[in-house]
Amino acid sequence: MAVQQAPPSSQRPPISLQPSHKRGPSKPAKLFRRVRSVFRSFPIVTPACKMPVSLRPGEAGHIHGATRMTGTLFGHRKARVNLAIQESPRCLPTLLLELAIPTGKLLQDMGTVGLVRIALECEKHPSEKTKTKIVEEPIWTLYCNGRKSGYAVRREPTDDDLSVMQLLNAVSMGAGVLPTPDSAADGELAYLRAYFERVIGSKDSETYHMMSPEGNHNNGATELCIFFVRL
Repeated sequence: MAVQQAPPSSQRPPISLQPSHKRGPSKPAKLFRRVRSVFRSFPIVTPACKMPVSLRPGEAGHIHGATRMTGTLFGHRKARVNLAIQESPRCLPTLLLELAIPTGKLLQDMGTVGLVRIALECEKHPSEKTKTKIVEEPIWTLYCNGRKSGYAVRREPTDDDLSVMQLLNAVSMGAGVLPTPDSAADGELAYLRAYFERVIGSKDSETYHMMSPEGNHNNGATELCIFFVRL
């Protein structure tokens, strides 16, 4: 799917993304910066995602009780991959994660293995009657198809993140490479966008299941499942 050309390096595209109708109050920026600075000290892990497991939706390709969202995997191929979840391509992200997996490695595994399962686990707070939604936790332990693969952190979108979302605001599904102002040492800026079905199991569990572009989950198309679990 064709993507409009990026503006010159001296200029960012004007941001026209709209706030999400369901977006709650964000956590203090200092907290996210502190968590992210610690997260950046962790190594990037290259997991072996080779344990495909089938997850079958309903006959019409829709998971019962799920809410459809827009999900975008993006990042420089040698750098950590980001996942942005939006109500629609024209909305600001409701969730932005940075995973300790190289972008190129994850996209490669999704194209060769098929179904990739990512589990994000965090601990409950025993001394606190938490009202924090599970996707608002700041950091998780990351497992890729059963293997511990570092950590994932939730953060606020940067200007660069919003520029990527703006460039893709007319794209509902697709994959490719976005132009960058200059040659990056971390490789091309790649992206993959698709619909995700969000299923809330409880206040301590939530799942995002990527839908295949053809709407047929039995044809071997690329799939990704992301599980949030608070233990």
